[in-house]
Amino acid sequence: MNNQFKKKVEEPEEEQGRLEQEEEPRLSEEPPKESSTLAFFRKLFTEGVVSKEAATDMLPFLIFLCVLVMVYIANSHMAVKNVRNIDKLSKEVKELSWEYKSLKADLMFKSKLTEVAKKVDTLGIKELIEPPKKIIINDNEH
Repeated sequence: MNNQFKKKVEEPEEEQGRLEQEEEPRLSEEPPKESSTLAFFRKLFTEGVVSKEAATDMLPFLIFLCVLVMVYIANSHMAVKNVRNIDKLSKEVKELSWEYKSLKADLMFKSKLTEVAKKVDTLGIKELIEPPKKIIINDNEH
């Protein structure tokens, strides 16, 4: 069997202990806290390392750093643009190289003797069967 009377007696004591614990924070009420980052910067600029005078003295250097960062970013963008342009041009060079090779092969095929004979056959010109004759002129026959 459970001791129900003991439980009933202990519960009011625990509730009184809880009430006392809850009342303690109420006695020491603090103003609402600022966010930690805001408090850090406020403390840093009012009490800490950087004063208003030091911050204004550092302003030209900070502007110089900002300009340097912008130049760095612009340089990286230009480098990426140049790499893309180089890739595009190399693809174009490869394509033109293949076109040149195919046109050269086509020209070599069309300039064969048999292919030329087929083309000029329609004009009525025929291929020679006997070798050409050599004409000799003496110097004194002029």
